Amino acid sequence: MPIYEYRCHGCRRRTSVFVRSIESTTAPRCEHCGSDRLSRLISRVAVVHASSGSLDNFDESSLADVDENDPRSVARWARRMRDEMGEELGPDFDEAIDQMEAGNFPDEAGGDDVAFDED
Repeated sequence: MPIYEYRCHGCRRRTSVFVRSIESTTAPRCEHCGSDRLSRLISRVAVVHASSGSLDNFDESSLADVDENDPRSVARWARRMRDEMGEELGPDFDEAIDQMEAGNFPDEAGGDDVAFDED
C-alpha cells in the first residue's frame, strides 16, 4: 500500500496519494486545488541506523581536536558528524554552521550572532 507524491502544475504544491495496491490504477487530483495536472515525485526515504537515537556508541575521541571556544572548530566537527550520519539536518543546521564558519556562535536564546574575536 504505497503513498505516492505528486507536484501540481496548477498551484505548484505537493500532494500525497494513498494507493490501496500497486496494481490499482489511480487518477490522482491535487488535494489543494483539485487539478488533475500532476507530476509524480520521487519520495524521500528514511534510513534507520541501529544506533539511531542512542549515544551509547558515541566515540568521544571525535572531540579530541575540537576547541569549544572556536566556532570554526565546532563547525568542522558538526559537519563531520552530519556527514558520518548521512542525513540532511535541514536549513537551520546549515545556517548555524555557516555562522560558525564565519566566526560567530549562534545565540541559543534569540538566534542572533555572538561575535568571536580572533587573537
